[in-house]
Amino acid sequence: MKNYKNFDSAVIHGGIFGDEKTGAVNVPIYQTSTYEQKRLGKHKGWEYSRTGNPTRTALESLIAELEHGVAGFAFASGMAAITAVLSLFKSGDRIVISDNIYGGTFRVLDKVFNHFNINYKIVDTTNLEAVEKAVTEDVKAIFIETPTNPLLHITDIKAISDIAKKHHILSIVDNTFMTPYLQRPIELGSDIVIHSATKYLGGHSDIIAGLVVVNSIELAEKIAFIQNSTGGILQPFDSFLLIRGIKTLAVRMDRHVENAEKVVEYLKNKKGIKNIYYPSNNAINKKQAKNGGVMISFELEKNYDINKFFDSVKFVALAESLGGVESLVCHPASMTHASIPADIRKKVGITDNLIRLSVGIENINDIITDLEQAINESEVK
Repeated sequence: MKNYKNFDSAVIHGGIFGDEKTGAVNVPIYQTSTYEQKRLGKHKGWEYSRTGNPTRTALESLIAELEHGVAGFAFASGMAAITAVLSLFKSGDRIVISDNIYGGTFRVLDKVFNHFNINYKIVDTTNLEAVEKAVTEDVKAIFIETPTNPLLHITDIKAISDIAKKHHILSIVDNTFMTPYLQRPIELGSDIVIHSATKYLGGHSDIIAGLVVVNSIELAEKIAFIQNSTGGILQPFDSFLLIRGIKTLAVRMDRHVENAEKVVEYLKNKKGIKNIYYPSNNAINKKQAKNGGVMISFELEKNYDINKFFDSVKFVALAESLGGVESLVCHPASMTHASIPADIRKKVGITDNLIRLSVGIENINDIITDLEQAINESEVK
């Protein structure tokens, strides 16, 4: 029987805790593909590990509890999770997406699902009037990120959910940047929440994983069918690692955010910085999230060489991805968002001088010292 009320305890004790057979405080890694059955049609709840595995089920139960949803599903990557959700739709359907969305999400819609006549409309989802106008008869869902990747724009989750309900369509939120520790979209009315669990939920840059949480039994049955039919499931060992990562989510995120806020203050007073993107003072974000989160994007002035900046970082790693304990920096225009056409990137503000920073949990002085020397080295004199 569960005897806790707080999130900090839920990340450790939530879902399926321990092992009843042995008393182990961790769910075992059930490294098996199949399960012995007593007789035809008689088994112990498990038949084949694509359909269900006890380690994966423990993880799925945990993320459902943390997001306050009805059911959770674990996939082999964040893109596998997004693909499963997009598989809910049929030929002729259209999805409204944020104009500042992750490049991989745009790519799978533009290059894969378009072949099946599942289309999209790009909209500034911070503009609710524009969203309302975009919901035509063929639109079956609104898919948002908030904060967006990489410009950290904020969309009102409850307002988008209300628009979706009004038109009897789905509201989908990619909650990767915030995690359920900082923001819980289902509580605000969303139907589906997606995570690239590779990021903050895993937290150690050592697994690739995706999670989906739904708010109804009907959606749970549909996603379960898609998961089993298409087979993009998370393996038992990775499920175990993800459960382990989630156990420290609260303490890690507190340190991440503390460091991020200090980096923002440093950048505000640093010569050579043109724009800083971080939603700490955004009124909508304050209403729906615990704080501004961890991700920061900033733009160098024109007389600073972006290549010299990336050549000069020594402590902060130049790498794809985000959300690990180590600080990572990347160039969205040529890395994470290269698949988005240049004209769209330019229109939404993903410039060639834009830098995205995932602030780690290292000593803050080491992070700032490295940024300081890299920015100084990049000035064209």
